[in-house]
Amino acid sequence: MSITITRCRLNLHDSVYYATREMGTLYETERYIHNYALSYALFNDTIIKVPHFCSSYRPDYAGDLGKLNDASIYVTPAKPVVWDYILATWKMAQVTYYRKPERFGGKNYPKNIGRAKELAPGSEFEFLVISGEPVHLPRWIRLGKWHSKAEVAAEILAQPTEKEGPYTASTVLNPLDVPGHLKTFDVISMPPVSLVSNAHIDGSYYDLPGGLKIPAQMQYSFEKRSN
Repeated sequence: MSITITRCRLNLHDSVYYATREMGTLYETERYIHNYALSYALFNDTIIKVPHFCSSYRPDYAGDLGKLNDASIYVTPAKPVVWDYILATWKMAQVTYYRKPERFGGKNYPKNIGRAKELAPGSEFEFLVISGEPVHLPRWIRLGKWHSKAEVAAEILAQPTEKEGPYTASTVLNPLDVPGHLKTFDVISMPPVSLVSNAHIDGSYYDLPGGLKIPAQMQYSFEKRSN
């Protein structure tokens, strides 16, 4: 079966913020971008089509991303190539005429101030889009809590050769989506599903020019797997 693998370079034109970790009054953004977020950003206008009004705050990953499975499209998480951070401090005023003032929270720090560690403009990331046939990707997408602007540059790679055996994955992976046996890896802790890097895997993989190796037949999966 013919496989199209598109390598994408993502360049941030605004600061990008999402709360990967909350440590007291500091909200930290991880330097990796989850494949769920990228999938919605790339295909919500064409395939996923989440409505502007939602009756629930609980995301329907299986229902939304399952549409990409049906279309034979898969997006990997993005790894940083060049990145930096900015630290933004925010403060909310105490509005006493309708809310009781709260000087300190249960952990003895103010509730109305905080700092957000955000990915800085100019940071660049790389990810792959794997599809049964070439797909149209938007040049501009929005990411993070602030719907920050990012530019996508796409390049279709040479046709891969499918092989079987042990290998080291060249990309960051969502472990739920990877067929084969994950032997060793580094965990990148972030919601809703932790990612892995430097993964040593035994199974089918695509071998591309330049030594790029990625798992074959990845698709979105939402159940825990035992290897």
